[in-house]
Amino acid sequence: MPQRFDFLVLGGGVAGLSFALQAARHGSVAVLTKRERYESNTQYAQGGIASVLAPTDTFEAHVLDTLVAGAGLNHRDAVEVTVREGPERIRELVEFGAEFNRHSSGEFDLTREGGHSARRIIHAGDITGREVQRALLAACDAQPHITFLQHTAAIDLILDRRSTPGRAGRCLGAYVLAESGRIDTFLCKVTVLATGGAGKVYLYTSNPDVATGDGVAMAYRAGAQVANMEFYQFHPTCLYHPEAKSFLISEALRGEGGKLRLRNGQTFMERYHPLGALAPRDVVARAIDAELKRTGDDCVHLDMTHLGRAFLTDRFPNIYATCKAFNIDMAVQPIPVVPAAHYMCGGVVTDLSGRTSVPGLYAVGEVAHTGLHGANRLASNSLLEGLVFGHRAALATAEEVRALTSPAQEPPEWDAGSAVDSDESVVVTHNWDEIRRLMWNYVGIVRTDKRLMRARRRLDLLREEIRDYYWRFKVTQDVIELRNIADVAHLIVDCASRRKESRGLHFTLDYPNTDDHHGMRDTVVSREL
Repeated sequence: MPQRFDFLVLGGGVAGLSFALQAARHGSVAVLTKRERYESNTQYAQGGIASVLAPTDTFEAHVLDTLVAGAGLNHRDAVEVTVREGPERIRELVEFGAEFNRHSSGEFDLTREGGHSARRIIHAGDITGREVQRALLAACDAQPHITFLQHTAAIDLILDRRSTPGRAGRCLGAYVLAESGRIDTFLCKVTVLATGGAGKVYLYTSNPDVATGDGVAMAYRAGAQVANMEFYQFHPTCLYHPEAKSFLISEALRGEGGKLRLRNGQTFMERYHPLGALAPRDVVARAIDAELKRTGDDCVHLDMTHLGRAFLTDRFPNIYATCKAFNIDMAVQPIPVVPAAHYMCGGVVTDLSGRTSVPGLYAVGEVAHTGLHGANRLASNSLLEGLVFGHRAALATAEEVRALTSPAQEPPEWDAGSAVDSDESVVVTHNWDEIRRLMWNYVGIVRTDKRLMRARRRLDLLREEIRDYYWRFKVTQDVIELRNIADVAHLIVDCASRRKESRGLHFTLDYPNTDDHHGMRDTVVSREL
């Protein structure tokens, strides 16, 4: 029998939980997470939340900083909404019990990060995301209408195409793989994608293992519009150590005065941007990439030694302890760092209330393309976006749920057909590894038409292999994620091939200049049904 809820939320980070808390006032909510419910990109966010909280700061300044970082592709209405509604969402978060660093006067201890013209980053030490996740989960637990289902992976969206042949029909829910291996049908009036990003499409990433682009891939297969996937943000500073798995070294370290140096101790960022180490992330990542190619070194170094041990252990306790565990004492030696895939600035196209082009389907947070980030996300605008748009989508869907009734005809249950247990799991691991390597080598920080063409040809073959495997064998979580990263990789290459200029996070040697005549538009793609 199908499981029925008013709202189905796929993903349990800041955007999904913010939505669930508001939606629970208007109906039953199911929140599905692929692993433990706390495992999301939010959990690993270190820096903080950008918002205008100081009397010396202004909405106009935050808007301008966001527009400058976005390289002209931001949707100004999305920027204005996010910036102006941010302070109220943060006040709600504090009411939910989130605790942030404060001065002895009780005022928030605001820090600064790259691209910001003022100190406006609210933080909880260097584990802000963990504190946000904790507070939101606790608030959700106090809501009787919210049900969490852990270790459940959505396979595909369920669409009602009877009244709209050839077009995306209304989304009715999703087919979901349970931990037991059973495939369940979840039916709902509103489905919300809050699945986060897709860092695992690249070989090196700051993201946790759950970030496999599931929401974008499912929405694309369902016929939803997807935009600007060429703009994948590479965080300039991840810990470079053979035993460290994608540990992020927060931009807040540079905000507090950290210096980027080459192996010989020389600084280099002043040669690339007037703001030096505080330049926007795309500039810093490309600068490091260029220096590593020029010198042949494996990494650059982030020097915090001039700030003193007492300050570092107080301001960055988690980063200090993690580095120390790898025998790096950041108080006396610089931290080796390299760029890594970090944030997806494109995604499923939505309006300012999270509506996608598929009726009944909403998207919030990193999975969504609202137009906020443009061609490059400003630091610490991501948690802010999740809070603002999770709230806005819940308000919009409340009206929708009240007006809807259950479908007159039940959609079909999952049909496994003649699928059998796989005896070729090596295909999954091999294809997974190949996709991530080719994306890193051909579709990374710096691109060319030739590299994109090579990536496209190989991805076409890999997607065909994966499609054949998917239909022949029983579905597993590994297969679901492999299929999704293959589709997301295809979308990144497709969008990157269409943009014949360099802008923001998309830099190509074949078109090194920015084209403000032809380039000032989103790259929108959708699948023909």
